[in-house]
Amino acid sequence: MKFKKAVAFLLVIVIILSICPVVMAENDLKLDCEGAILIEAQTGKILYESNPHKKWYPASMTKIMTLILAFEAVQDGKVSLDDQVTASEYACSFGGTQVWLEPGEKFSLKEMLIAIAVGSANDCSVAVAEHIAGSETAFARMMTERAKELGAQNTNFVNSHGLHDDNHYTTPYDLAQMARHAVTLPQLLEMTSMKEYLFREEPELLLYNTNKLLWWFEGTKGLKTGTTDAAKRNLTAAVERDGLMLISVVMGAEGNRGHFTQSMSLQQYGFARYGYKEFYERGQEIGEVKIGKGVKESVKIIPKDRVGTIIPKGEDEGLEVQIELPEYVEAPVEKEQEIGNAVIFRDGKKLQSIPLVAVEQVGKGSLLVMLKKVFVSVVSLY
Repeated sequence: MKFKKAVAFLLVIVIILSICPVVMAENDLKLDCEGAILIEAQTGKILYESNPHKKWYPASMTKIMTLILAFEAVQDGKVSLDDQVTASEYACSFGGTQVWLEPGEKFSLKEMLIAIAVGSANDCSVAVAEHIAGSETAFARMMTERAKELGAQNTNFVNSHGLHDDNHYTTPYDLAQMARHAVTLPQLLEMTSMKEYLFREEPELLLYNTNKLLWWFEGTKGLKTGTTDAAKRNLTAAVERDGLMLISVVMGAEGNRGHFTQSMSLQQYGFARYGYKEFYERGQEIGEVKIGKGVKESVKIIPKDRVGTIIPKGEDEGLEVQIELPEYVEAPVEKEQEIGNAVIFRDGKKLQSIPLVAVEQVGKGSLLVMLKKVFVSVVSLY
């Protein structure tokens, strides 16, 4: 009976989504939740909003920031994914979703992060917080500070897991800013897109991702659900189709699947109206810039991000990109040093600018190197 109901529900979803491109193009989208927002990931352009700055409880969507701090700590060399993380008695004392860690039990940081991303494990969230910051309290302060740096000004974290606390809150807009940064961290996005993960072999513990959009909605890349009695049902989702990535946040939805159905409606609303025009891929060689007084004559230039822009469907006329690069730069040049810009225009109006960076480091040439260059230059004249 349950199986028949699930099949019927999915058929209804398919029918709804098949007509959404027409309906959503003609009518304003109405959602039944406390707040919601839809943005384009690269530029942060807001495509839809409803109570975007309403403070609400994020529940386990909190773990988006927990994962951000963990992966940034890995990037900075403060910790390693191979680190063995020991579960404290405090970390093992939490209820809700968990992997039932025992005090003193050890797993690698990578395993702990996957358990957070896939299984929403509260015990692993606390263990990771303690491993990175010494205490969960200190880690929560770091979370709040980093969130503000990312543009989340109406957010306050008091824990790393999201179990209810009246002073633990954020907004749809703030969560979108955090998620916009999160999707730039490849391993974070990869982990939150895993549908299942075998955390323990004996006794077997197979974790299933709580984000059902991974099964139900084409192009879903991941991020996080969150549910408590006070917060109701919540979802932050990243979906990419034909080069366009949209981030949706739904907070305080009612009903067993409300956060899923409303997120799909919100995403479909965006994809029905907008597309993406790409000029250069991330990392694609665009040109070279000469280097003065360096060990090399020039350095290759690539875009720091994709060179492209979101566009309303059917409105790609009048778009052009201009490459702005200096004739030369003085050595030394650092890897990924910003050298110029790729500027996108529509009918002469500037839409956005994407930094162009050096593909490698080029050191300053020694006196001997400089003399050799002068000699070669003189000889070449004859």
